[in-house]
Amino acid sequence: MASEAIASTSASSLQMDYMQLLVTQLKNQNPLEPMSNYEMSAQLTQFSQLSQMESMNTSFSEVLATTEHNYATSLIGKTVTFVGETSTGTTDVIGGKVDQVLADKDGNPVLGVGGYAVGLKDIISVKE
Repeated sequence: MASEAIASTSASSLQMDYMQLLVTQLKNQNPLEPMSNYEMSAQLTQFSQLSQMESMNTSFSEVLATTEHNYATSLIGKTVTFVGETSTGTTDVIGGKVDQVLADKDGNPVLGVGGYAVGLKDIISVKE
């Protein structure tokens, strides 16, 4: 979610920069050759499209987060395998039952498997 916040901030900042550029362009245009209505409407259309794309991106991010959380919850009680560090300090494929779903600092789902916290991207296999 932190990267989403950065992307959202960047998109908002981009919109503000675009509007400032448009206002500066209007202030400094040649009064004998002002911007045509066609050029103005084209620029405003681009600005509107940018706003709509930002809104769609936010909506898709929310849908993805909900889908990931629902998938993680559906894994409770199932056996998963993942690569992790064993009690001896070596790296190996480890398996266990998912007993809970937690959230990391960014709100992403993390599976509780025994004493391990496992991200969805780290799952190798799932069994009933």
